[in-house]
This record gives sequence, C-alpha cells and structure tokens, in this order.
Amino acid sequence: MKILAIDTATPASSVALLEDREVRANAARVDRRGHGAFLVPALDFCFDQVGWTAGDLDAIVVDIGPGLYTGIRVGIASAQGLAAAVGIPVIGATSLDAIALRAATGRRHIWAVVDVRRGEYAVAGYKPVPGGVIKDGPPQLVAADHFRALVESDPEDVLVVGDVPSLPEGTLRGVHRAKVGRPRYPSAEALAEAASATLAKADVSEDVRPLYMREPDVNINWDLLRSEGPWGA
Repeated sequence: MKILAIDTATPASSVALLEDREVRANAARVDRRGHGAFLVPALDFCFDQVGWTAGDLDAIVVDIGPGLYTGIRVGIASAQGLAAAVGIPVIGATSLDAIALRAATGRRHIWAVVDVRRGEYAVAGYKPVPGGVIKDGPPQLVAADHFRALVESDPEDVLVVGDVPSLPEGTLRGVHRAKVGRPRYPSAEALAEAASATLAKADVSEDVRPLYMREPDVNINWDLLRSEGPWGA
C-alpha cells in the first residue's frame, strides 16, 4: 500500500511517502506560519524522489489536530483536494497520538502536549504497550497549572512529551516523578503509523473533521457585517 502522510498541525510541518509502512521519501520544516508555502514544494520533492504520481497512491493520512488553526486547515484541505482528484480515501490521525507513539519509554505513563495558543494546551495520557501506545481517554484542553496538577496526581512515573518548551517556565519544576522527553512535534511518518489500524481495514473511508478544541484567534462579527454591509437592515 502506498501512502501519503501530511502533518501541518503544529509548527513542524512534514510530509512523507510510505510503501508498506516503509518511508520512501520525506521532507520537514519548522515554521509556525509557513505551512502553505512549505506543503506544495515538499510534495513535489517527495514525489520526484520516488518517481510516483498522485495516481499511484492508495490513501492519504492527514493530521486533524489539535494544533494551529491555519496549519490544520491547510493540511486537511490539501489532503481532501488531492484525494478527491484521484479517488482515494483520506484518513485522519491526531497530533497527540503521533507524538505519544514516538515517545521513548517502555514503562512510564505518557502525557503528550500540544500548544494551541492563548495559554491553553491540548493534552492526552497514554499507556505504553508492546508495539505502540493506548490512549487513556479523550484529549483535554487545559491551562498550564491544570496540566501540572494532572501530572502530579498521576499515580505512575510519567514521561511528558510534545511541546513542553511552550509551557511557562517552571511548570513542571519539582514534579519528581515526571521526566521530559522527545519528540517535541509530530511527524508525518509517525502520523501514518498512528493511522495504521484504520488503513488495515477493508473500508477505510471516514469523515475527516478538524480537531480544533477551542475557538479561533480571530472571530468574524457577522452581526456587525450584516448591519453595515449592503444586506444590512
């Protein structure tokens, strides 16, 4: 199976082409605002590296979030447009799952963190198991002090991965049973691995929806526009 994975939900944008779970080509760049400028050249580069066209693909995996609004929209729109053009399914996977999957631990309980801005963080807990991780529950949107409380109250030794540097300085200081590890950001390769169970199904069609978890930074005041525009009362 030939897969394209697109991850633009965080400042670390990446794409990868995989065949039977083996990475054939990839490209990545860290730029909080450059998702759109990165994506098309990165796709062209990867396809040129392996000599594929979009018509060779069997499915596309895309990061649905949580993360940055613009990045999530760019990734999903690009994946859906390309998939529709060649008639293949799109499968969504989350940035938190991809981060946790790459956490280097065999026994510690994992907390994955994604900065969604405005002082809020998307977090989720995972239990390491042979060959991967199992999520303990749905992702939560929390402030930094709430996240510290979650980690402190965890009865197990903890490994915190993800965008820990975005937390306020000292957030995890003094939490003796917690260690900080890698990765900081998700990757397209890990995203494809996180979606592997869905890809293995006979019917992988699904409704891909963004996982924003909070309101956007800019809200349009539609009532004001209606009152002042040509269709106003």
